Order: sequence, then structure tokens, then C-alpha cells
Amino acid sequence: MRKTKMFEGKRHVYNTEKAEECGHRDFGDFGDPAGYEETLYRTRGGLYFVVGKGGEDSPYPTEDIRPITAVEAKQF
Repeated sequence: MRKTKMFEGKRHVYNTEKAEECGHRDFGDFGDPAGYEETLYRTRGGLYFVVGKGGEDSPYPTEDIRPITAVEAKQF
């Protein structure tokens, strides 16, 4: 997945194929409309982002990329 997003006032390209996967977590059970999963990535430039996908009632009703700070990544 590849997307361009604004983060901290700058446009960045986030690409899961070129980034390093750093972690993964699940919330809820499979098939739960509020359940979702998140995968943490780190770019070569040191930026972090989360790819989330989940059920229709989750924070990720469609697969999406969310840029995060290094501090948030440490809490992942």
C-alpha cells in the first residue's frame, strides 16, 4: 500500500513495500464489526506510520495509513 499524507505540515509518501515492519496488534475477534488490526512501519527516513484495517464500526472501516510520531511508535 502506498499513500501520500500530510504530517506535521509536510507531505510524505508512505509505502509498506519499502518500509520496515516493526510491530502488529489486534483488537477484538475476527468478524467483530468493531475489531481491527494495526501494523507499525518505519520508513528509511525514520518516519513511523500505522496501517489499520478493520470492521465497519472500527476506527479503520477501510484500510488506511496513519502517520505517527516516534513517541507514539514507542508506545505501540
